[in-house]
Amino acid sequence: MNHYQQLEAEAIEIIREAVAGARKPVMMYSIGKDSSVMLHLARKAFYPAPPPFPLLHIDTTWKFRAMYAHRARMVEESGMELLTHTNPEGLKQNVNPFTHGSNYHTDVMKTQALRQALDMHGFDVVFGGARRDEEKSRAKERVFSFRSAGHRWDPKSQRPELWNLYNTRTRPDESIRVFPISNWTELDIWQYLHVEKIPIVPLYFAAKRPVVKRGGMWIMVDDDRMPLEPGEIPEMRMVRFRTLGCYPLTAAIESPATTMEEIIAETFNTVSSEREGRLIDSDQPGSMEKKKQEGYF
Repeated sequence: MNHYQQLEAEAIEIIREAVAGARKPVMMYSIGKDSSVMLHLARKAFYPAPPPFPLLHIDTTWKFRAMYAHRARMVEESGMELLTHTNPEGLKQNVNPFTHGSNYHTDVMKTQALRQALDMHGFDVVFGGARRDEEKSRAKERVFSFRSAGHRWDPKSQRPELWNLYNTRTRPDESIRVFPISNWTELDIWQYLHVEKIPIVPLYFAAKRPVVKRGGMWIMVDDDRMPLEPGEIPEMRMVRFRTLGCYPLTAAIESPATTMEEIIAETFNTVSSEREGRLIDSDQPGSMEKKKQEGYF
């Protein structure tokens, strides 16, 4: 059994064990590369039967257009049920990254929306594609991450997971976030995508795209909702994305990598985290750990 078969076997075992102890499980589907791996693993775990849970997408309405197209394709191909939820109060207030800022936008349209969806459907086990190598607060998260009432995370009250033994019992009002690919790296993800021939959003591959430079980062102008600053003119640059989210809050990198092999080679030599391209992680008041304590994934 090679390295990737070991990672796959571990993830599938975690998924099956979580489902065995769950009352009503669900898998988050954010459309990115990690979600693509998670969907593939879930389908493998229960093949030839379909996975015994739906997909859940928290829709901020600000994802890249290519992401929505890919979501439709994968839902049709997998045959799985897709649940989507958008914070109705956020829609009513027209909350967006430009007029309300990244911190407030993320809180209302992601964190609050997620809590609403989980409460609405009564899910007790929620699968996610977070990995420990992405960001320092995720590095200390357990594979089975217990959340208190209100879906809040307390890193000091997590259970030990010695010898990869997991306690799936919950107290009243508790829920579990389960991360089957916690031990994978970004390079592992790309090599597994390549070996398994898993389809991903084309934005991960380099192409000439309209971008503007803000705060030292390249931001893609994906539609006409993005207000341009005085004198600002989008320019065509050869860019790709290492991570995907709301397009005004996701920075591209200049890259010539147009194939999976070139991306793997580029990833092998990189020394920075992919999350550095996510603007929501960079401001101290809206740090990832604070967001997670409030219920963010």
